[in-house]
Amino acid sequence: MSFKRSFGVLMHPTSVPGPYGIGDLGGNIYKFIDFLHKSGAKLWQIMPLGPTGYGDSPYACFSAIAGNPLLISPDLLLKEGLLEKSDLKSVPDFNGDCVDFGPVIIYKYSLYKKAFANFSKLPAASAIVKDYEKFKNCPDSKVWLDDFALFMALKEKHGGAVWSDWPKPLACREKAAIAKARQELAESFEFHRFLQYLFTKQWLAVKKYANDRNISVIGDIPIFVAYDSSDVWSNPSVFHLDADGKPTVVAGVPPDYFSETGQLWGNPLYRWDELEKRGFDWWILRVKEVLRTVDIIRIDHFRGFEGCWEVPAGSKTAVNGKWVKTRGREMFETLKRSMGELPIIAEDLGVITPPVEKLRDDFNFPGMKILQFAFSADTNNAYLPHNFTKNCVVYTGTHDNETTAGWFKGLPDQIKKNALEYSAGRAAGIHDDFIRLAVASVAVYAIVPLQDILGLDNRARMNTPGKASGNWGYRYRPQDLKASHAKRLNRLCKIYGRL
Repeated sequence: MSFKRSFGVLMHPTSVPGPYGIGDLGGNIYKFIDFLHKSGAKLWQIMPLGPTGYGDSPYACFSAIAGNPLLISPDLLLKEGLLEKSDLKSVPDFNGDCVDFGPVIIYKYSLYKKAFANFSKLPAASAIVKDYEKFKNCPDSKVWLDDFALFMALKEKHGGAVWSDWPKPLACREKAAIAKARQELAESFEFHRFLQYLFTKQWLAVKKYANDRNISVIGDIPIFVAYDSSDVWSNPSVFHLDADGKPTVVAGVPPDYFSETGQLWGNPLYRWDELEKRGFDWWILRVKEVLRTVDIIRIDHFRGFEGCWEVPAGSKTAVNGKWVKTRGREMFETLKRSMGELPIIAEDLGVITPPVEKLRDDFNFPGMKILQFAFSADTNNAYLPHNFTKNCVVYTGTHDNETTAGWFKGLPDQIKKNALEYSAGRAAGIHDDFIRLAVASVAVYAIVPLQDILGLDNRARMNTPGKASGNWGYRYRPQDLKASHAKRLNRLCKIYGRL
């Protein structure tokens, strides 16, 4: 699919300001979209919207399709009559700069349970009850919603235990055990379906507001899913699992210059033969459902669709893994036949082989360029803008990188000199200079994290790979989105043909 030359901003909804400890889908996210519109942005990139688990990472969710209830706006629940004003009077004094996930989860779920109790008292003829019934009985929802809701209800019943540690009849999804659980956990099951209804309703309203202003939403699909997820529990045949439901092999990255032991990710790996036998129905469902919530997909770890590093389960490091061919080409061909040309961006960072490049290029997927990777002494560095081809997406940095200001501060002197000479910039304004480099480049899309627009240091970094805690919490303040930022960005978009 061909893309139109555009500018965009990377900002996850959890980063939006507000009184409830975490960004949500209420009024302030609409103000952010207004800021994008004034900036000339035609793109808004987010991370996965799924329900986060331990570690709070949007890349390790309890479902690859469900939404994150923490994003539900209490103010909108009040507006709908599902909460009362008194319910929102005693809001804890949450940190406005960073999400403290533990207390936020406790507080927001207490509100959701009140909202559910109030909803349960409404007459069947009320508009919201009718709308909910339509949502939960929609064929598109039922293919994943009921499995997810029961998964969450069972997870709560068993104290948060990994699904493979549940009683075997439940872990193995024996029909009688599942039917009994649906009956015994009916209220919890309905509660989790209700939360998905609220999330979907609020998010689709946000997306429509953006789309009405000619702003497309880019969302992530990580190639792998979390083991402790409804995806694996309800689709065991498409993963490499043993008779007890435990992984036999897991995903990782081989040893390299940066790590002599590689990276052990631990995600279960797909049985590509089984997926192909089923006509890749699981992937078709996943892509279709994600495209209901976003307009463009960025596939995380694209190289895994050509081959993945397979590590025996139970390994302490990734050293003893091996490369295994996968069937991404067959999958993308099937998706294309089923859904037509797909709006996909390939995250092709790291050590990329010619077969991976061919897979990307054969389907005309734009790859990624990161300016922070550009300033070695080599003028042939693929991340330098003068080496770009048009069909790529340039970022100053991603959610996994330092902020540009923080990155520059920690550089060796020679790399600093290279960056300043190339950008014709100045140390104090390197974030602005990098934004100009990105917007001016031939790349079809130029995307900038909000933290770089604001010139923030590494205290505002979203994620540090390998760091076990303290990630994913960044929030901006309402006063941070200045008219001067929007005016400058709009001018750059006009100068460089991105309006």
